[in-house]
Amino acid sequence: MARTMWDSSVGKKTVMAVSGLIMLLYLVVHMIGNLKIYFGAGEFNHYAHWLRTVGEPFMHDEWTLWLVRIVLVVAVVAHATSAYQLSRRDIRARPSKYVHTRPRASYATRTMRWGGIILGLFIVWHILDLTTGTVHSGGFQPGHPYQNVVDTFSTWYGDVIYIVAMLALGLHVRHGFWSAAQTLGVGSRARDRALKTVANVLALLLTAGFIAVPVGVMTGVVS
Repeated sequence: MARTMWDSSVGKKTVMAVSGLIMLLYLVVHMIGNLKIYFGAGEFNHYAHWLRTVGEPFMHDEWTLWLVRIVLVVAVVAHATSAYQLSRRDIRARPSKYVHTRPRASYATRTMRWGGIILGLFIVWHILDLTTGTVHSGGFQPGHPYQNVVDTFSTWYGDVIYIVAMLALGLHVRHGFWSAAQTLGVGSRARDRALKTVANVLALLLTAGFIAVPVGVMTGVVS
């Protein structure tokens, strides 16, 4: 049954919707945590340390953090795989161009695929920058996330990469949230306006919340 569900377009869209909502929940929590940087190095570093001790003593040091990471990796892989396979299936179903002009889709709809690629590349860069320190500028300091964040956003390319990715994220969330609602059967003629409003608000809050961090560093509010 699981294989039959996965092989169907409906099954792949359901996987995309559920994995997307898991990532959306994480993004909301992550954004709130990021904004703690405005309360100073002590508060931000304490929060980063707390993430590694969540669940103690029942959970060993960093077990909860690794559990969250595993869930996120599974969600990202499932989301990307479903999106790729649905895209290939759509191309095979329409090998030639339409004779008649199709109705123009929204900007977010037309950029979903490219937005997904941008976000995928950004995730790799973000991990190498602030988790492993492999591409970090200014000398990566393990256990000092506040200084590492300030170092990253003290470079023009760090700001550009992050802001472009967050703009892509906003467009992705705006369209993806509404699409997930339709896939999971939540949408209806009566609810569509409310769902689109929620999608717009979520996209705006996430984009503004994440971009507030590099803006804080660039303006000297965070230093």
